Amino acid sequence: MPDPEEVNGVDETTTAADKQKQKKASKHDSGAADLERVTDYAEEKEISSKEITNAVSMFEEKRNKENEEKLAKEQELQKVQVKKEDIELIIREMEISRQKAEETLRVHRGDVVAALEALTN
Repeated sequence: MPDPEEVNGVDETTTAADKQKQKKASKHDSGAADLERVTDYAEEKEISSKEITNAVSMFEEKRNKENEEKLAKEQELQKVQVKKEDIELIIREMEISRQKAEETLRVHRGDVVAALEALTN
């Protein structure tokens, strides 16, 4: 009588092991296939030096414009007259630096109450 594990000259334990290997291999392959489906295929484009130069100059222009606006704002704030005692009051009450107190007071056009409210909020 043939061995129960061997049918028609084929060892079933070997085929079961082969099936498990194939199953593991297919799992691995399906993961790779899933990854390929998810991956975004973007064509690589060559960037010319002219485009880079244009982009850099655009950023420089933007930075220069922002610096000019900041300088203009600072000059405008320097024109605002503030009292020394108001600055001292803000420094004493809010416990902040002289620079911050003066800047806040200038932003609020010398209005101590508005400056204090802005610092508390």
